[in-house]
Amino acid sequence: MSELTSNRVVVGMSGGVDSSAAAAVLIEKGYEVIGITLKLWPQDCVSRAEDKCCGPQAVMDARSVSHQLKIPYYLVDESADFQQHVIQYFAEEYKAGRTPNPCVMCNEKLK
Repeated sequence: MSELTSNRVVVGMSGGVDSSAAAAVLIEKGYEVIGITLKLWPQDCVSRAEDKCCGPQAVMDARSVSHQLKIPYYLVDESADFQQHVIQYFAEEYKAGRTPNPCVMCNEKLK
């Protein structure tokens, strides 16, 4: 494995304890941390995604934690890809009588 030449790291921020603690520990270890959250839900689905993974509350929490840690924070819009690779997959599999796991597709295609 090659040696890293940069101390910059991107942390996927959910606003939860795990990603927040990971960012804080990396800062303590001297890394330059950048926080990101993937926007997965289309704007017309925001109210239904309020308390879900990567919903509006998670974005606000992640932004707040990033501000407290004094790190740059970016919201990356992946809603079109989420619709194509995760939502459509889930609907097609469900219609075919299977029990899909949308997290598998999301992790593979988006994260």
